[in-house]
Amino acid sequence: MNDHVYKQIELTGSSTISSDDAIRTAIERASKTLRNLHWFQVTEIRGQIENGNVAHWQVRLKVDMRLED
Repeated sequence: MNDHVYKQIELTGSSTISSDDAIRTAIERASKTLRNLHWFQVTEIRGQIENGNVAHWQVRLKVDMRLED
């Protein structure tokens, strides 16, 4: 088994549906232009309130990409 090295980037995903959807949005979009995405960690969750309801979710993620050999 090879030892792996990872590069970490930060992404912010947003959604009007849920925090989970904001995570998926960020990862799916990043995976269109970045390779070897392997891990993520949620570092911040924020939301916008309108008329007493959550109107928008925003989630900040740290995402690790495995560097190619």
